[in-house]
Formats: sequence, structure tokens, C-alpha cells
Amino acid sequence: MTHFLRRPRWSPYLVGLGIGLLSCVTFLAMDKQLGVSTTFVRAVGAAEGLVSPEHVSNNAYLASHTKGSGLIDWQFALVLFLAVGGFLSAWLARSRRGPELPALWKESLGESRVRRHVFAFLGGALVMWGARLAGGCTSGHGISGTMQLALSSWVTLAAIFAGGVVAARLLYARGRA
Repeated sequence: MTHFLRRPRWSPYLVGLGIGLLSCVTFLAMDKQLGVSTTFVRAVGAAEGLVSPEHVSNNAYLASHTKGSGLIDWQFALVLFLAVGGFLSAWLARSRRGPELPALWKESLGESRVRRHVFAFLGGALVMWGARLAGGCTSGHGISGTMQLALSSWVTLAAIFAGGVVAARLLYARGRA
């Protein structure tokens, strides 16, 4: 039997338990909630602050997210180690390549690597924009907010699932015809 760290896909129950325990630790030990999107706002504020510190201080959004906190903090470490963890997981599972491209992708956009990377970047940018509009990312609302029974997080989580269902139906409607 393969050790669970070497499996290409882990049990969602085990991963969910781990995320729940990590959330409890961050609440109890640091009085913080899990989330990652604010790190990107801080990074933008830090980069803009190098060029034009007065712009950052005069921009209410950037100023409110960068005031009193450096770029490197626990949340920055979480973002960094999410990438490190993904790499380690692939390395331990000896997975050098991702799965085959879905037929829908090939049919719509072809097999170009450049095109895949451009669309991945644009998709990530849209997700980040939506996360900031919603006042937090899926981990911030879906995990931390719902653990605190925040109504806004439950509404956001319901909207995320509803949006996913609508998007899937639109994307895969051709396959049923």
C-alpha cells in the first residue's frame, strides 16, 4: 500500500481535517483567519510604495491593507508554502506532468502551451479580482468565515457554488447534444 504522501490524490476527508486543524491553530494561537488574497494586495502596495509611496498612502484601499503590516508575515509564508507544498506533493508522488488536457479545452483553444499559460494567468487575475471584490478569497470566506458563522461568508460560499454550477452547465452543454 502506498504511503498517503506519495499518492497523486489525497483523501478529501484527510485534507479537510488538516485544513480545519490549521484553521483552529491560526484562530487560537495567532487570532488570525486563513486567507491568501490580502497577501497580493500587500505585495502590490509594497511594489507601488517603492515607486510612489504617496500614491499608496493616498489610496484608501492600499493604505488600509498595508498599514502596520510588512509584506513578509504569516500570510505571506502561507502563500509561499502553498506553492512549496504543491511542488513537494508532485515530487513525492513522482508526478512530473499534469493530466491530459480535457477534450473541451483542446476543441476550444487548441494545445498551445503559451495559450494555456496566458489563459491560466488571465483566469488567476479574474479570480483575484473577484476575491478582492468579495472581501476575501474562497479560503477566507469558505473556510474561516463559515467557521465563524459569518453570514457574508455563507452567502459568498453559496454564490461560489451557484456560479460553478452555472459555469459547468454552460461549458459542458455542448457535450450533451
